[in-house]
Formats: sequence, structure tokens, C-alpha cells
Amino acid sequence: MLIGYARVSTGLQNLDLQTDALTHYGCVKIFHDKMSGSKKQRPGLEEALQYARQGDTIVVWRLDRLGRNMQDLIDIVNNLNNQSIGFHSLQENLTMDRGNATGQLMFHLFAAFAEFERNLIQERSAAGRVAAKARGRLGGRPEKYGVKDIDMMKNLIDGGTPIKDVAERWGVSRTTIYRYLERK
Repeated sequence: MLIGYARVSTGLQNLDLQTDALTHYGCVKIFHDKMSGSKKQRPGLEEALQYARQGDTIVVWRLDRLGRNMQDLIDIVNNLNNQSIGFHSLQENLTMDRGNATGQLMFHLFAAFAEFERNLIQERSAAGRVAAKARGRLGGRPEKYGVKDIDMMKNLIDGGTPIKDVAERWGVSRTTIYRYLERK
């Protein structure tokens, strides 16, 4: 049986591309996670590994969808091989079979390239954040309230309105009101 596993890093990303490819390849059952691959506990992956039986094959869209890093990827695939469960990656067109020395070599090479690519992306992202910060742009979520709102909050509090009432009016906690007032 072909068993698919798909993963995206955030809930905002979509699994459709991966699940469509896995379905087209012939996966009967597909497990998935919407979480960073750096997380050790991935419930969908754990379910897929528990579901797989001797003779089955775990199929992923790309190698980087399976492991947290190269060592994790190698450990997962070696554990599969120890249980006589196959592994296949669609994008790399790579099937790992312990009995096949060429397949094992290719798997290790592709795993190294996948980790290298992921590290490059992390380095570029960090460099982009540094460059943006140097230009005065800060990352993070935009402020919910503008200057007019903060001025109105301050005027109400200065006029004797309890902070609790101001917080309720704006639908935030008292701590948030204090934080906005400290910036003003």
C-alpha cells in the first residue's frame, strides 16, 4: 500500500499541491501536518508511521517535508527500512531501499542537498530581516490602534475613566492599554 505524508509549515499554507501529487501517484491514505518541520512531535507523521505495515511504502512530495534535518530524515528512513517499509520522494524521484546501495547513496546525497537548501533559505531570510531593520522597517504584526485611538484612550483615562472600562471599550486587556500609553 502507498501511504502519503504531506506537511506545510503554517496553517496559512495549503496542502493541496502535495495531496494532489500523492493522490495522483496512487497513495491510498494520506496523513498531514500543518506545523514547522523543526518540531519533533508531528502527529500526522507519527500516525503515518504507525499505520504503515511491512511491504507498504511511505511517499512524500519532497524530502524536506519528512525530516527536521538530514540526520532526522536518515533516522526515519532507516527505521522504515528496518521494518521492511519502503520510502519514496516524488520530486526527487527517489526510492530508498536498503538492499540497493545506489538507492542508499542517492538518498543520502539528496538529503544533504535538501538540508543545504533549507539552510540557504534560513540565511537569506535572516539577511533580509537585517537589511530591512537597517532601513527602519521592523517585522511583526502591525499595531491594532493608531495615534487617534491612543489619544482617545489617554484622554478618557486622564478624565477619570477607569482603565478597566477603557480596555473593555476597545476589547483588549488592561495590560494592552498600559503598553499603548507607555509608548505615547
